[in-house]
Amino acid sequence: MSFELASCLLTLFVLAGIGTPIGYSIMLASIVYLGVAGLDVALAGEKILQGFYRSTILLAVPLFIVAANIMNAGSITDRLLNFCVAAVGRFKGGLGHVNVVASLIFSGMSGSAVADAAGIGKIIIEMMTKDNRYSRGYAAAITAASATIGPIIPPSIPMVLYALVSKASIGSLFLAGILPGLIMGAVLMAMNYYLASKRNFALEEPVPLKELPRKTANAFPALLMPAILLYGIYGGVTTPTEAAAVAAFYALLLAAFFYRALTLRGLFQVFIDSARSSAAVGMVIGGAFILNFIVIQEQIPQSISAMLEGADVSPIMFLIMVNLLILVLGCILDATTIILVIVPLFIPTCEALGIDLVHFGVLVVVNSMIGLITPPYGILLFVLNAVTDIPLREIIAEIWAFLAVLIGALLVLLFAPDLVLWLPRLFGYQG
Repeated sequence: MSFELASCLLTLFVLAGIGTPIGYSIMLASIVYLGVAGLDVALAGEKILQGFYRSTILLAVPLFIVAANIMNAGSITDRLLNFCVAAVGRFKGGLGHVNVVASLIFSGMSGSAVADAAGIGKIIIEMMTKDNRYSRGYAAAITAASATIGPIIPPSIPMVLYALVSKASIGSLFLAGILPGLIMGAVLMAMNYYLASKRNFALEEPVPLKELPRKTANAFPALLMPAILLYGIYGGVTTPTEAAAVAAFYALLLAAFFYRALTLRGLFQVFIDSARSSAAVGMVIGGAFILNFIVIQEQIPQSISAMLEGADVSPIMFLIMVNLLILVLGCILDATTIILVIVPLFIPTCEALGIDLVHFGVLVVVNSMIGLITPPYGILLFVLNAVTDIPLREIIAEIWAFLAVLIGALLVLLFAPDLVLWLPRLFGYQG
């Protein structure tokens, strides 16, 4: 390791360790590298401008954030929850199943795990803990676990970012996320059923089946969004970025005109919140552009590839090692940082070993999402703690069972690439 790179990493870890936002930490550490290496510090601004200018796909990120915030503000979430209660609330562990199914549906609109947890989290937790039907920790834990599905089923902000660093097809990534997302939902519902039976959680009063068509019709316009997105991309009507704009516009039409639940004041607040969230993500992306220049300058991908080729590592062993690393990093780093800073180091090796980049991308995103609920950091645990005031220790005590089944699902996806790639291949993907 060169002295310049060591200075960069030391600055990065020190700044992050004292609580500096990760975007600022990466930028300042990169500027330290440029200064110590005797390079023009103005390179930092140049790389940021070049990166954003060449990456029109990044426009999808703020648009998906706007769509999710409009969904939250426009009562659409409430209508979806009523539909889920009518559909699966009658079974053992009913509200736990409602929690997971609501996340599966909401994931087709938000693209963000945090938006999912914050959007439906507080509402469903209040439903579950009413009259002590479920413990507070259990309700928060299954909410956090189900929110990890959000960025797996399209649309997906992390997959947009992965497409940026890997040049993989964003449409194929979106399709490849559908089955893994359903598998994650299935294992969470199975664990919820087991725990509900073991602990004898109270059964919900079933909604009469005759009311199901009415509740379905009420939620149907919102349920159409994922279908509109995928048809737009694969029907050749829109690019992924244009599909994100369509999603935001469709959410606005539903909330403001169809359901009439969004005022001008509410819309203004949506834009403010979306701008703040987009700026936070943009800071990390901007820092990653400079850091990627440093990685190339130091020839780190070539060094990793040479080391692995010398060790004669098989593709499956490489995937296992990388996923173990991401699982560990997920305990302390957020998904955006992992995808933009860590993952690009492994892309050249994936190509050299013949690993499909769409399969690798799905594994990375699923793994990064599991990191969001992994103690001690687990950002989703902190989000739910903040919005519900449930003590963190109660949430962590209940999260382990759900964490275990999600890791089991990840292993299935790792060893069965054909399962992940089946749907993209059905639509013409050649990987």
